Amino acid sequence: MKSNLTDLDISELKRILTGLDEKPFRSTQIFRSLCRGLDFAEMTDISKTLREKLSEKYRAVSTEIIKTLKSVDGTEKFLFALADGNVVEGVIMRYKYGNTLCVSTQVGCRMNCAFCASGLNGLVRNLTAGEILGEVIAVNKYLGGDLKDERKVTNIVLMGSGEPLDNYDNVVKFLRLVSFSEGLNVSLRNISLSTCGIVPKMYDLANENLPVNLTVSLHSPFDEERKDIMPIAKTYSIAEILAACSYYFDKTGRRYIFEYVLISGKNDTSRHAEALTDLLKGRPCHVNLIRLNEVKERGLASGTEKAAKEFLGYLVNAGVSATLRRSMGKDIDGACGQLRQRYIEETKDQEKI
Repeated sequence: MKSNLTDLDISELKRILTGLDEKPFRSTQIFRSLCRGLDFAEMTDISKTLREKLSEKYRAVSTEIIKTLKSVDGTEKFLFALADGNVVEGVIMRYKYGNTLCVSTQVGCRMNCAFCASGLNGLVRNLTAGEILGEVIAVNKYLGGDLKDERKVTNIVLMGSGEPLDNYDNVVKFLRLVSFSEGLNVSLRNISLSTCGIVPKMYDLANENLPVNLTVSLHSPFDEERKDIMPIAKTYSIAEILAACSYYFDKTGRRYIFEYVLISGKNDTSRHAEALTDLLKGRPCHVNLIRLNEVKERGLASGTEKAAKEFLGYLVNAGVSATLRRSMGKDIDGACGQLRQRYIEETKDQEKI
């Protein structure tokens, strides 16, 4: 099976070209073409002979858009096909300051958080660095973008299917590829990485000198209750997560963000708001409250907008930096993993016919 050329950085491309008796400077030309989403036939700035040599062992396009869904609020969801037949999904969210793309880092997920569709069928496999990059390339091209200043994807969040820190090496390489100056050149400060709280990897990330925005899924201020929502909480306590966040802040100077999905009757009471305030007040952090995007297979309910605003008001009045995320994409299965899950179910139904 052919490998993805998008998995390779400039130094790796140079080594391949040297082995093919080609000039190393071609590596930059090829990398730029890959980041534009060009297939080999479209790379007219390199010779036909080199294109043929490369195409014998490599794929230029690692990730293709096979389905799009557009919400009434402008949010657009993508189903991506990978070379082995697996599918993942991404979402572009349009804001006044630019376009934020949410990308997946794994096919499925093994974290099995109680509110999420991504883990319904477990983890299938990790995405390679080039496949994650391929999601950004495909959507940027779809939007009519190019490289650097002409890029249409302005911000990236690693919050789609999968746990980024469970695919650590590929995710770190992706961050270096997507921020490389000769390619898409996305500022690391415009990239957010969301984790359920794999503490050792949070320390590793802090030491990488990659100042991305660290976002941690918290969802409860109580360890025992958090275990019911997030199985990872059985391994790492809230105190351990907070210590890792403090280390991240000390190393990067970047404040950290806590995501908190409000689940009716489970973590959205005044008792939870009070405990969350006691836990986070005075820390260099921000709380991003999210009304649950319901997944029918999970059986959890979203509270009202009024209840969410009351929870937010308690935090803000107590001096905790917090906002309530605007609900987006609810009419197009906006939650992580929902579009992929529906695609899998439809494919199975077609196979029975």
